[in-house]
Amino acid sequence: MTSTPRWFSENDENHSQWYIDRFREMAAQGADLAGEARLIDAMAPRGAHVLDAGCGPGRLGGELHQRGHRVVGVDVDPALIAAAGEDHPGPEWLVQNLAELDLAPREPFDLAVMAGNVICFVAPGTEPEVLAAVARHLTPDGVLVVGFGMGRTLTVDEFDAHVAAAGLRVEQRFATWDLKPWTADADFAVSVLRRA
Repeated sequence: MTSTPRWFSENDENHSQWYIDRFREMAAQGADLAGEARLIDAMAPRGAHVLDAGCGPGRLGGELHQRGHRVVGVDVDPALIAAAGEDHPGPEWLVQNLAELDLAPREPFDLAVMAGNVICFVAPGTEPEVLAAVARHLTPDGVLVVGFGMGRTLTVDEFDAHVAAAGLRVEQRFATWDLKPWTADADFAVSVLRRA
């Protein structure tokens, strides 16, 4: 098992800047980049404390901040965190590896979200540690919402095994961030997790 996240081991040195530029260009063209944020906003209490785990360049956390939530965004890539701070002022943006996440002494989070295939970019074999580390930062009734595409690095069955190993359970699953029903042939999964 390697401790290097796939984000680094499976991409070249220019990938981070390409990713930043891609979302900046999409935003400039008026693309709808708030789909995940609409769901998280609907699930969270007003003014919720939200953890954007694997926040990338900050589009989701930035949108949730604009909607009145108190957001902390964490990503392993310093370039993405720098872009998040530049493009989306307001949330707190931090560089940390999710497998070793430690945000003490901050108050627990009402909700955490891992969008954008974050679970597929962690180091191979660390998926249960990542899920458990993020869940440790939640309030007792807090939820973790994880979205990822099929055929990247995980099947749904493998993901569910990681969820169970992390001491969590799947409460709900959808095929999209706009809540289309889950089916076995869906190409994406959005899973709502709680403590087992």
